[in-house]
Amino acid sequence: MSDLLRAPAEIKYAEELDWLESVDDNPKPFSWRLSPKMVRLFILGSERADGLDREVSQKWFGDRSFVERSIVTLASDRGLLLIGDPGTGKSWLAELLSAAISRNSTLVVQGTAGTTEDHIKYSWNVSMVIAKGQSRESMIPSPIMTAMETGAIGRFEELTRSTSDVQDALISILSEKYVSVPELESDGGGDNIVFAKPGFSIIATANSRDRGVNDLSSALKRRFNFVRIPVVTNKKSEAEIVRFRTEELLRRHQIDLDVPPTLLDVLLQSFADLRASAAAAGSDDEKLESALSTAEQIGVLEDAVLHSNFFGERALTARTLAASLVGSLARREPEDLAILNKYLHGVVEPRGKEEGGAWPEFLEGGRDAIGRLA
Repeated sequence: MSDLLRAPAEIKYAEELDWLESVDDNPKPFSWRLSPKMVRLFILGSERADGLDREVSQKWFGDRSFVERSIVTLASDRGLLLIGDPGTGKSWLAELLSAAISRNSTLVVQGTAGTTEDHIKYSWNVSMVIAKGQSRESMIPSPIMTAMETGAIGRFEELTRSTSDVQDALISILSEKYVSVPELESDGGGDNIVFAKPGFSIIATANSRDRGVNDLSSALKRRFNFVRIPVVTNKKSEAEIVRFRTEELLRRHQIDLDVPPTLLDVLLQSFADLRASAAAAGSDDEKLESALSTAEQIGVLEDAVLHSNFFGERALTARTLAASLVGSLARREPEDLAILNKYLHGVVEPRGKEEGGAWPEFLEGGRDAIGRLA
């Protein structure tokens, strides 16, 4: 695992998954590697009442009911559609679910304007087709087809980014649970049909901000159970997420650098302030282009930590954090710079005078960063 830039969840938590599987005596649907109860426990972490011999870490921070509904959906014959704003943890939840259920979270199709029907069904190895003709051996199955053949979970990221005809190709897969391959001859034994094995399902994600890009048809919507993942607004939960991800970052880069709790509070409060400002804005021009998600918060802190480690004094400062925030959130010029400058002078400056602490240094760091970009 050490030679992978980013290990998938089933590799990263392989030892924990092995242990959970060894102690799991609960009923398992289909070919699931873990029971629904253990899938939930793997994702949300263990509690003392679970009576386990070891602690299982929490990996996704959110409402328990979202995870339970997702698991129940995958145990049925319906697909699961996770909807939410960017950075709400939809893809991470999908990866954890796939890792726990199938021990394979890499059967993924990424939805874009260029995604074709071949990406969710199959294509052909041209050189083999020329040499031997079309056959099962010369067919290249998509990740979704591989999931069907192995009874695993397939994932479709950003479903609404793909075109309507690509989306509609999922309808027959989700309803009929097979894919016809008309290029192959059939002897009546189903040689030209790929059937899904028990345990197959699809987890799709969709960005709620993409509504209207390629809306799902009513027929496709009926094949999915929807689980809406809200933006995390609870400061305690958000702090847990940011801290969890930051600790992972420090371990991955083998960085020995302390993130003071006071600076984490400054980051959380800054995002809360900017979200409140965006909610009160009268037009899009008065809002930052950033979604101000928890994921972007993690990105700001990651940038600040790495900068401090490589170019600073190996200690995170409020000045570096402010520079990272401005650099990460100022995507439009001059609109975003003006919004951030207004925030610094209208909110941070008075707070610094009243509360002191890290806020005055945070103010100066933000001013310097805006001055360099303006």
